Amino acid sequence: MTTTTEPPMIIGDATTAGSRARSRWRRARWPLSVVGILMLAVVFLAVSRPPSSGVPYAPDNADEDGARAVARVLGSRGVDVTYVRSVEDAVRAAGPGDTLLITPNPSVFAPEQVDALSGTEADLVLLAPEYDLLSAATDAGVDSYPSWEDGVYEPACDAEVAEATGPLALQTGLETSAEGVVLCWVSADGVGAYARVEQNRRSVTVIHDGTLLRNDTVLEEGNAALALWSLGENERLVWMVPDPFDLSTGQEDPEPATQLSVVLPPGSGPAAGLLLLVAAFLALWRGRRLGPLVTEDLPVLVRSAETTRGRGRLYRASRARGHAAAGLRAAAADRMAKRLGLARSSDAATVVDAVVAATNRPTEQVAYLLYGPPPADDAALTELARHLDTLESEVHRP
Repeated sequence: MTTTTEPPMIIGDATTAGSRARSRWRRARWPLSVVGILMLAVVFLAVSRPPSSGVPYAPDNADEDGARAVARVLGSRGVDVTYVRSVEDAVRAAGPGDTLLITPNPSVFAPEQVDALSGTEADLVLLAPEYDLLSAATDAGVDSYPSWEDGVYEPACDAEVAEATGPLALQTGLETSAEGVVLCWVSADGVGAYARVEQNRRSVTVIHDGTLLRNDTVLEEGNAALALWSLGENERLVWMVPDPFDLSTGQEDPEPATQLSVVLPPGSGPAAGLLLLVAAFLALWRGRRLGPLVTEDLPVLVRSAETTRGRGRLYRASRARGHAAAGLRAAAADRMAKRLGLARSSDAATVVDAVVAATNRPTEQVAYLLYGPPPADDAALTELARHLDTLESEVHRP
């Protein structure tokens, strides 16, 4: 009993529809992956972007720790509110006749920043200021101390703001011994919640409790009245929420910058991160490829017959009979498949059946010639080449 082995699913160019599809997918998967990840990142940023700022004390923050309520009321009353984050922007935006609000600083101002802010000609409103800024802005006329006492205090001063505001539920912690300093809402210990200093070219208002402007506390007692009175005196308000990473000083001729955060424009960090991500994906995509083929003119013309003989000698020198036989069989099968009108995706059984129908040869013989084992010696290889040539001539016979 003779058993026949199912021929492999190969045609002349040794490819099938599945292999070609996998090859195309391997070439296209990295570009598609990069595009997909970028689209997901854009969708994530668009969905996760908060409807308002999340910066505490920011005029566009609608959360409990924001101050959008006060900013909107000021805007409805004709006050032009300018929101800034850096010392340089604050010093440039605030001039004579303006009000500069400085909200609590999450870090500490540098000495050059303190000099720049305290040296502005705009009216200053300091909300829970640090000691160095408070001392420089008030010419050491007001001192600040931590306070843990909560209570409702009467104005206890003759200032117009006291009459308009009434009692306040703010923490106290301001003291003064200088002349000309108005101290209001004073506790039994002699410390106040509000201080105002009139200077030659401006006024400096100090409010010890930083929660005055917050959305969750602005409606308590007279907080809203004090906030609107202090911030609405001038038609233009520069609202500064200090950036903890800000190193600018606002000087006209600053010293050469030594940090990238000063040299680069805002937003350079996220942009650089996105560029690095794209570069990494491009490197993964193109790293395993050698690039496209480059055509180059040969210094001399080489005849095709010489090339064929040279390749044959290389096969013979390396005894690559199997490789040579596979090349002969693949080329013959490809030509016969085209002659018989078969598709490139046709499997080996289809090719064998078509050749059998065209030549009337036995199926086992055609399968052995096109898809049989490699020849054992040079004589067998020569015999195989002769039989393939004969088989192909029978297929091409009209």
